Amino acid sequence: MNERQRAALADTVLQVVLDTPVRDIHTHLYEPAFGDLLLWGIDELLVYHYLVAEANRYGPVPEERLWELPKRDQAALVWDTLFERRSPVSESCRGVLTTLQALGLDPRKRDLPALRKWFAKWKIGDYVGRCMELAGVRSICTTNSPFDDAERAVWERGPARDPRFTAALRIDPLLLEWPAAAKRLAEWGYKVKGPDLTPGALGEVRRFLGDWTRRMKGLYVMVSLPPDFEYPSAAPSTALLDKAVLPFCRESGLPFAVMSGVKRQINPRLRLAGDGVGRSRMESLEALFRGSLDVKFLITMLSRENQHELCVLARKFSNLHVFGCWWFTNVPHLIDEITRMRLELLGLSFTAQHSDARVLDQIIYKWSHSRRLIARVLADKYADLAEAGWQPTKAEIERDVRQLFGGAFEAFLKA
Repeated sequence: MNERQRAALADTVLQVVLDTPVRDIHTHLYEPAFGDLLLWGIDELLVYHYLVAEANRYGPVPEERLWELPKRDQAALVWDTLFERRSPVSESCRGVLTTLQALGLDPRKRDLPALRKWFAKWKIGDYVGRCMELAGVRSICTTNSPFDDAERAVWERGPARDPRFTAALRIDPLLLEWPAAAKRLAEWGYKVKGPDLTPGALGEVRRFLGDWTRRMKGLYVMVSLPPDFEYPSAAPSTALLDKAVLPFCRESGLPFAVMSGVKRQINPRLRLAGDGVGRSRMESLEALFRGSLDVKFLITMLSRENQHELCVLARKFSNLHVFGCWWFTNVPHLIDEITRMRLELLGLSFTAQHSDARVLDQIIYKWSHSRRLIARVLADKYADLAEAGWQPTKAEIERDVRQLFGGAFEAFLKA
């Protein structure tokens, strides 16, 4: 394949990738019916924890004082620190600029008050549609926890559901903070008497999972695990998994999503921005997947060092679906590296990306940046095929991209 042919192939792949709608299978967004829980706009973009952590490196305000400021002042501080006083070269800062540019705004004017006025004109329902259109997103899956009091109150009122959104049931407190979670279940009318994991209590946990997945119409059950999570162990999490969560997933057919590697609050003064990363114990995950071959698992990992082990693990377990470049791996260098490795080891049997967006507007830049990176990797792989005598057609490229952008996930849900 000569250079002209390579360039033509790369152009075709890029256009297909840009034109293919994606199913965003993991975010921290909310449907419009959840009101102020759905974050959006310039101030929310600027006080996103990625940027807060970066701004904190320059020490403009001590962490304990930052949270005493009104949100507008926090945003102005981040804007001044990261965009006015130095060039915004980080991926998080670039993302803000990409988003503003896509929305038709000129970030070069460096006019934060004018940006605020522009965003204030939007109605949230319309703005959701605009962001999804610009991002090329056809469906957004939210992360939903009954243990969040503000969120649970909305679910209990029976919100008007938005067909553009789907939900996933998050159960971190249930598995990782069982004594406190047991108390909450009892308060909500479940027959759980203290922290003892009796057969009756475990049955009530399964009832809780069923009640909330039905209420949310949840696509999957999920948990975010620390890197030192052990399975099996004497901790309550093992009994809860073996006798409640996994049996529920087995019977319902819902996947269990595991997001592994986050170290919570290594700097608690930074709040959400204070979380870190650690290498997960793959032996525990291997034992979990091997012991439940009839349960479907979704898996993504936070540590770069775990990515190769994860690909090898996924080759051994067909009940395992790998997805996305999560959090600290959602930067261009690692997206490129991880996507190449997954294609080389897993073929097309994974979901290339999810936005992990916490602020609605972020879906614009996260998908814009990821699409171009994924297109570059795919173009290289198709060129390799052409050199080996296999020339993919445009229709075949379109088929493959649909798989990577949600089709493989949908097939996995139905399997």
